[in-house]
Amino acid sequence: MGNEQAGSSGGSAPKPRILVVEDEPFIAMLLADMLEELGFAITATFPHVTEAQNYLASADIDLALLDVNLGDEKIDPVADLLAARGRPFIFTTGYGPRGIPQNYADRPVLQKPFQLEELANALEAHLGSPDVTPKS
Repeated sequence: MGNEQAGSSGGSAPKPRILVVEDEPFIAMLLADMLEELGFAITATFPHVTEAQNYLASADIDLALLDVNLGDEKIDPVADLLAARGRPFIFTTGYGPRGIPQNYADRPVLQKPFQLEELANALEAHLGSPDVTPKS
């Protein structure tokens, strides 16, 4: 079941919208907290490929964080859809580069477990820094 969240802008520039595809609820919650602390908005979190594809059929995002290992599902269809739209994505994995879809071996990878600073650096490389200073 997906969790959609709208980013509110309160008069300032809109926060970059991030899609998270992650099947481990604890990791998804941790990512949500980290993204919020960094000033990004999570548009939705999904644990399955089909749910993410359905969401992307009608939603626009700025970047996606894609877990490589979603049980017995391959993340390739979501990566293919994002690549076709020219949207950046970052793979997250605890298994190293061998799990990355071969067509996307050149894409960035965050090795789990990763720290807030590593996530911030990866996101800023693709989106720039949001107008929010991380909480100390």
